[in-house]
Amino acid sequence: MRLLFVVQRYGPQVAGGAELCCRHYATRLAGRGHDVEVLTTCALSYVDWANELPAGTERHDGVTVHRLPVLQPRNNVVFGPLNGRVVAGRKPIPLYVQEQWMRAQGPLVADLGPWLADRARDYDTVVFFTYLYYTTWAGLPATAGRVPTVLHPTAHDEPPLYLTLFDMVFRMPHAFGFLTDEEGDLVRRRFRVDRPSAVVGIGVDLDATGDEAAFRQAHDLGDRPYVAYVGRLDPHKGTDELYDYFEAYKRRHRGPLALVVVGEPVKPAPVRDDLVVTGFVDEATKRGAIEGATALVHPSYFESFSMVLTEAWAQRTPALVQGHCEVLAGQARRSGGAVPYQGFAQFEAALDRLLEDDDLRAELGAAGRAYVEEWYRWDRVLDRYEGLLGLAASSMS
Repeated sequence: MRLLFVVQRYGPQVAGGAELCCRHYATRLAGRGHDVEVLTTCALSYVDWANELPAGTERHDGVTVHRLPVLQPRNNVVFGPLNGRVVAGRKPIPLYVQEQWMRAQGPLVADLGPWLADRARDYDTVVFFTYLYYTTWAGLPATAGRVPTVLHPTAHDEPPLYLTLFDMVFRMPHAFGFLTDEEGDLVRRRFRVDRPSAVVGIGVDLDATGDEAAFRQAHDLGDRPYVAYVGRLDPHKGTDELYDYFEAYKRRHRGPLALVVVGEPVKPAPVRDDLVVTGFVDEATKRGAIEGATALVHPSYFESFSMVLTEAWAQRTPALVQGHCEVLAGQARRSGGAVPYQGFAQFEAALDRLLEDDDLRAELGAAGRAYVEEWYRWDRVLDRYEGLLGLAASSMS
């Protein structure tokens, strides 16, 4: 099949979960013999969408990548108050104000609609990531009626999902690709849509290993125990709460335990002797951090899937996850590889158990490994994905 993926950012320099998911699908489907192309922007940062990469067409890992320039970087002086009014303000919000919000949020790509309208029929299916940004909001209407379309909403229960602006967006695609059962249930509850869909998930490299010793040496950790967070250092990902919980835990439990945070800083982390901040790292370094951790901690309230959670389980590392997030709690329940917590008291009790009980850690890690072996081997994920593409094609015929 000839496939086009439309996504707001793309490339090995981009660490966002939805963007990484898109890149995995694109490159691995190309490896299966599909003719895969990507339409994206010249931006690397979702904070301002500034053009950092050259416009034009290039090849990456067997995929043809088309980059269009962003018309202008996001003006956060304008967007901030508008975002507060639209997302958190009193409802209802007039549709024209919501449209202003979408354009201000970006990435505003003037050539996107015309590019898709001119070329959509060249593809067997056009696939969009994610529901939230201009690239999907403007791109789906441009392809309507021209080609089968799939939307990966990567939706979670967050305020923007309830804007009426998105009602039409979720009625346009021919099929949905969901990452978890919880995401599919959320979309059906919110939009009352009845479209072909599949819970595809994201595959994990079961053979990947990390070098714990090298990671410990590089960050002067010695043999001290640590828990790890891997992802954007962003309050929206729950990192501020994690810092607070860890500080409170250490006040009540003196000892060598450290917190290691691995990822791109959106907001600087506090400075503490027992807090190690690595910044953005390569895959091998990330795996080393996970391998050496007593547990992975995932504090986010808003997720549609957690790739780092399945990566941890592939390395038999157990996890503590935010129990208020239905997706993370569901992944923990189905796998048996993680302990959900709600509030500090449960966080403290769960962390105590994991630090004290080697057998429990091993049992959770083994359960997580068995779970990803059954559900998230890449060959099985790609089989499900090709089935989803077939659903989209048949729904238009």
